[in-house]
Amino acid sequence: MKIYLETYGCTFNKADSEIMAALLMDNGAKTVDSPDKADVIIINTCYVKQPTEQKIINNIHKMQKKFPHKKLLIAGCMVDIDPKKLEKLAPKAGWIGARRIKSAPEVVNALMNGKIRRETGYDMNLKTSLPKTRSNPLVNIIQIAEGCQGKCSYCCTRFARGSLQSYPLQLLHREAEIAVSEGCVELQLTAQDTVAFGTDTGETLKDLINQITAIEGDFRVRIGMMNPRSIIDDDVESLINSFKHEKIYKFLHLPIQSGNNQVLEDMDRGYSVEEYLNLINQFRKEIPSLSLATDVIVGYPTEDEDAFQDTLNVIRDISPDFLHISKYHHRPRTEASNLDEMDLSIINKRSKQLNNLKTEISYHKNYKLLGTIQNILITNKGSKGGYIGRTGSYKTVVVGDAPMGTFVTVEIIEAKNTYLMGALN
Repeated sequence: MKIYLETYGCTFNKADSEIMAALLMDNGAKTVDSPDKADVIIINTCYVKQPTEQKIINNIHKMQKKFPHKKLLIAGCMVDIDPKKLEKLAPKAGWIGARRIKSAPEVVNALMNGKIRRETGYDMNLKTSLPKTRSNPLVNIIQIAEGCQGKCSYCCTRFARGSLQSYPLQLLHREAEIAVSEGCVELQLTAQDTVAFGTDTGETLKDLINQITAIEGDFRVRIGMMNPRSIIDDDVESLINSFKHEKIYKFLHLPIQSGNNQVLEDMDRGYSVEEYLNLINQFRKEIPSLSLATDVIVGYPTEDEDAFQDTLNVIRDISPDFLHISKYHHRPRTEASNLDEMDLSIINKRSKQLNNLKTEISYHKNYKLLGTIQNILITNKGSKGGYIGRTGSYKTVVVGDAPMGTFVTVEIIEAKNTYLMGALN
């Protein structure tokens, strides 16, 4: 049996696909790199943004039209969030909900036997105990928790991922140990909100970081997205101290979503602009080399022109190294979907303004690194040639040639908007 698996969305979803692939391979399946070669086509969906939803819908249509006799399985968030639409879109497909990926072999076997099997709803299985086939043998994604404690008015992901379930620290530490022993040089800790880890079990993210960094070996750890509300409720000083360890990338992904307090309140984000800025200042004071990634939603229904200007001003103030911009669209079952959407032309105009500011900031910050000497970790081959590494603050550097999985010293010789060019020193 040959399986083709296509994945959309976040790092967490990529790890789900790696687990499904391993489970299927343990049951005798073989993964292939093209749907043409497959018996079963699996599409692991993301549903957080409307443009991604449309891409997925278009792809499902295409797969069914091009391969009408192949078995189709839809996995991930769409299954749990929008089952009525999915039923109309692919009535003969099998389903695996976001928290039911352990059932992948059973659902696939049912499809191969001409039966439609659908596994949905919440399952409390620990994903950290499941096998995994890494898409990059040098990088191990560690899912530390699933679900969240938030209730953001625009987000539908929580309807698929559910409430917070933190995985046992001891098992996570063991997964990290095994990954390093198998040659992984980068560990990516991921969750819907990494800093919420352990609030349901009495453990903490800083304890997990401290245990993982104590593992012997030369590797780096990237900490995934954090909700500012969760950090405010945490011991910020201890968390910052854990970030200072040499094995931790000096990279903080802290979404602000809006620079206006009223819009943040309407979004039910649980923090103010002032509290957000205070967090950033605390981190930067203690870790000057920190790279900041943040997210902004443009065109939330209650965002007027003044509120948008507030966002522009805050982004200028914090000057993030990475900025992810999303245009607001209603998402299924969310509170915000009861509001009137803004005219798309206004959203597009604001998005363009913010994107121009993003480009200006990122180029300026990268330009300041010209001529510096950086120690980078090589983890990927470039799609257009060369090799890709990361600095200690998770900046992307492209070099002509370097051994995979090693640290190399480079001089930064060119700055682009989204990456740096380096020459071996």
